[in-house]
Amino acid sequence: MYRSHNCGELNASNINTEVTLAGWVQKSRDKGFMNWVDLRDRYGITQLIFDESRTDKTVFELAKTLGREFVIQVKGTVIEREAKNKNIPTGEIEILVSELTILNAALTPPFTIEDETDGGEDIRMKYRYLDIRRNPVKNSLLFRHKVAMEVRKYLSDLDFCEVETPYLIKSTPEGARDFVVPSRMNEGQFYALPQSPQTFKQLLMVGGMDKYFQIVKCFRDEDLRADRQPEFTQIDCEMAFVEQEDILNVFEGLTRHLLKEIKGIEVDKFPRITYDYAMKTYGNDKPDIRFGMKFGELNEFAQHKDFPVFNAAELVVGIAVPGAGNYTRKEIDGLIDWVKRPQVGASGMVYVKCNEDGTYKSSVDKFYDQDDLTNWAKATEANPGDMIFVLSGPANKTRAQLSALRMELATRLGLRNPEEFAPLWVVDFPLLELDEESGRYHAMHHPFTSPKPEDMALLETEPGKVRANAYDMVLNGNEIGGGSIRIHDKATQQLMFKYLGFTEEEAKAQFGFLMDAFQFGAPPHGGLAFGLDRLVAILGGQETIRDFIAFPKNNSGRDVMIDAPAAIDDSQLKELSIKLDLK
Repeated sequence: MYRSHNCGELNASNINTEVTLAGWVQKSRDKGFMNWVDLRDRYGITQLIFDESRTDKTVFELAKTLGREFVIQVKGTVIEREAKNKNIPTGEIEILVSELTILNAALTPPFTIEDETDGGEDIRMKYRYLDIRRNPVKNSLLFRHKVAMEVRKYLSDLDFCEVETPYLIKSTPEGARDFVVPSRMNEGQFYALPQSPQTFKQLLMVGGMDKYFQIVKCFRDEDLRADRQPEFTQIDCEMAFVEQEDILNVFEGLTRHLLKEIKGIEVDKFPRITYDYAMKTYGNDKPDIRFGMKFGELNEFAQHKDFPVFNAAELVVGIAVPGAGNYTRKEIDGLIDWVKRPQVGASGMVYVKCNEDGTYKSSVDKFYDQDDLTNWAKATEANPGDMIFVLSGPANKTRAQLSALRMELATRLGLRNPEEFAPLWVVDFPLLELDEESGRYHAMHHPFTSPKPEDMALLETEPGKVRANAYDMVLNGNEIGGGSIRIHDKATQQLMFKYLGFTEEEAKAQFGFLMDAFQFGAPPHGGLAFGLDRLVAILGGQETIRDFIAFPKNNSGRDVMIDAPAAIDDSQLKELSIKLDLK
């Protein structure tokens, strides 16, 4: 064997034991007559000692040639370490080396393999296999493995069955662009990579599998950001003969299980709020409820005065920022500039200082008296010492702007503690949303989401008011999962396609296989999918998913390590009957 022990398990109980270790040279310290080498593997670091008076001369000289990241094997005796290191499990011992074998020499790496490295993100992505040797990345991957194992354990104990579904499927409209794959054997035709296994998991319910899950790769050709990759992983689940409450209970249980087993945290409350409440109170449908700063709508108290900006606005809305009443004018102007950035898009911002003596000082004192500002404070739940920030304009746009400001202020004030976890459910989403450019309705989730039975009559008259039998799990301001009760009969599914603008022919061409299946006894069913990458990152105290993925893409969707995507040669294009037009 290359090793009898790993580099993280030896301690004082092993003193005088003959051992064989293998790993990478972390660093060496040559003092002339004595040479110490830190040997590293996935499990930890063990210090090796080469002593001129006790080590074979050939071995001693060979040790002087070792460089960083050399792969070596050593044999020796565990001895007590004189200068003990209490920061590592092996810090009481070292290995007096008797034999040394260089298994592979190494070039000097382009960045230091340390927790705090000198390598920038680009160079670390290019040499990702070296980056993985660093503890932060290695531990993130091990953490991901632990979460995935707990998910499998929890669901398997509830009698869910893991079933694989195909990667080469048919392109269907599900919201994002598909990645497509040409078929050599079917000239001029293409597969698509699945954005989700949606139709297959529904077919598994028709097939009687009853409880399905899969930790599965999904693919979406869309713009990237810190928490989005072109290929991502879902914990995909479906259940037959269930209602919404059944599904919410199962996945509250899963979330509780993960928080307890992974973080040692007990969470009792899973608040449930409606989509409308979330939008009016927090400005988005994935609110972070670890802190307050709820929205206060001010139209009643701010309009019909002499301030034309508010009078012309569809919505006037504010938040109270705790303890910010002492902000300087420079700090306030900085926040006004922040909301006026193109990424936020506000035209300006009004502020009100809530003085400790119960009076108010605002940027619009010319138009509003103390009674008006008292009403603003009540509406925003402001206390003495707080600051109220107010935005106005079109309702949806203004809520989004204030939501961005709320999150920015919470970050600056240290209110987003990554070790605090606040899950909730958002329910009663709209079934459809109107595309203002095309004038057509689109499914807010996907075309297979069931409407609330009590809202079915509104499909004919007010489709925008129909609520979906859908739900999202939100954790710390991030949507970590979502799902719905599905449509399970052909007539309702045809009706849904009609309101989404599909002709009968288009619906049959795209989804005929599913509607055919519904005619053979489809059970009521529903499900949910968690985003594993995002869930793992949040449990790991981060919001960027990249370090929890072994080989991620950059923001341009490129793998800079293997240089993909890449051109293919003309013979391959010809075989696939593809011609390029890159004008």
